[in-house]
Amino acid sequence: MLNLGFVVVEAVFGIVGESLALLADAGHNLGDVLGLLLAWGASVLAKQPTTTLRTYGLRRATILASLLSAILLLVALGGIAWEAIQRIVNPVDVDGPVVIAVAGVGFVINAATAMLFMKGQHDDLNIRGAFLHMAADAAVSLGVVVAGIVIMATGWSWVDPATSLLVAAIILIGTWGLLRDSANLAVDAVPRHIDPDLVRGYLESLPGVTEVHDLHIWALSTTSTALTIHIVIPTVGDDDDFIRETTDQLHTRFGIDHSTIQIERGGLDHAYCEVDR
Repeated sequence: MLNLGFVVVEAVFGIVGESLALLADAGHNLGDVLGLLLAWGASVLAKQPTTTLRTYGLRRATILASLLSAILLLVALGGIAWEAIQRIVNPVDVDGPVVIAVAGVGFVINAATAMLFMKGQHDDLNIRGAFLHMAADAAVSLGVVVAGIVIMATGWSWVDPATSLLVAAIILIGTWGLLRDSANLAVDAVPRHIDPDLVRGYLESLPGVTEVHDLHIWALSTTSTALTIHIVIPTVGDDDDFIRETTDQLHTRFGIDHSTIQIERGGLDHAYCEVDR
């Protein structure tokens, strides 16, 4: 609620002070508030129990939330950049003290909010998105403070829209990685922290294994990864022990926490499988 309240305050003073930089930052902050709400809602949905219809539950909601958050920010970026260009062509006088005071408050609020997400951002793309947005907001607000100081010292009104373009560039840089990663996860790409060649190499090195095929690795959510694999072991052994040990190692070594292993003896026609096609 604090962040949402500040968005309203920043937008009002941006209009009163004729500052596009403040309005741009307010628009960016509004996108981040929506992103925080999406991240929170997705985390709640991800904890819902599985059903006969949704056998994996709603864990993928965290991926969709990250993707939607990135798209919202890119839409905001287009609007900010367009208005900034118009202001450069047709300059408007800006109230420097108002810009400095409001952006200074924004820096404190955004930096404090970013700190709340710092701990979990390394393990969860959904949380990382929220952290990056708030950290970028803090940096942007600090930049707007500097712009206000420059305007007061020099009277250069073009500094305000130029700062807005810098805001847009920061949004683009911070959002592009989130958009790429969430889009990849949404279409079942292998999560970035896992090397499929290393996984395949490990499985091929297991005792008794003569072939592995039909390997698939994908994200169930921003924190959970699944794997399916067909492993050929011609000699008869204790399959339960093999599967138990292998799934444990896949979790320990690669962070794959939902593995499904199909053991074959080598006499099957693999045409029914999607053998790496």
